[in-house]
Amino acid sequence: MGNIRIISHSPKAFTDRIEAGRLLAAELISYAGRKAVVLGVPRGGMAVAREIARRLDADLDIVLSRKLRSPGQPELAFGAISEDGQVSLNRNVVQMLGISDDYIEREKSFQMAEISRRNRLFREVRPKVPLAGLTVIITDDGVATGATFKVALAAARHESPARLVAAVPVGPEDTISEMAAIADEILCLRSPAGFGAVGQFYESFDQLEDEDVLAILREESQRSPNQATAGQSA
Repeated sequence: MGNIRIISHSPKAFTDRIEAGRLLAAELISYAGRKAVVLGVPRGGMAVAREIARRLDADLDIVLSRKLRSPGQPELAFGAISEDGQVSLNRNVVQMLGISDDYIEREKSFQMAEISRRNRLFREVRPKVPLAGLTVIITDDGVATGATFKVALAAARHESPARLVAAVPVGPEDTISEMAAIADEILCLRSPAGFGAVGQFYESFDQLEDEDVLAILREESQRSPNQATAGQSA
């Protein structure tokens, strides 16, 4: 069971993802200079991850996972799938909506195709950092049900990191608590009551595109050419 740190239950909005990343980095400062790697969930999570990686002098990479969309309600996740094909299903949602096995398989195939597309696009700019033996910090701009984030954590855990940390700016307390079954440490800056959507806790919450993620990865390649990988192989 991982250690949970919820800093505040305030509903105050962050200015933007940059501020959220800087505030998370301040709470994670004990990991500075420890050859950590920060994994951002594309797309919005990469803006947060960049700020953490810079301030901790850590490596930066992406973690590819996708939510599985409910039929007729694409914002409602009935599960999620990771880059290595791990699937987590919310059986309550599946049963409530009567989602068929055929639909589940089609949605899994669709989302794996999108993960493969992003993998080809992003890994060409920034090769994957092997996680074995490293301190791994996974972040996003926030979590609601946490389906995609929890699958990302499980995929990272499968690579045997020395320590796995989940760090998010905002999320509901029940979702944060569920992460303790996977991560060694869970940090959440704000967990307000009456949680709605992640975007309501940001004054500026512009949609990031693939090119924005590519720009972040290009910047990172210039700043830190796979520090963690080099450190691991030395």
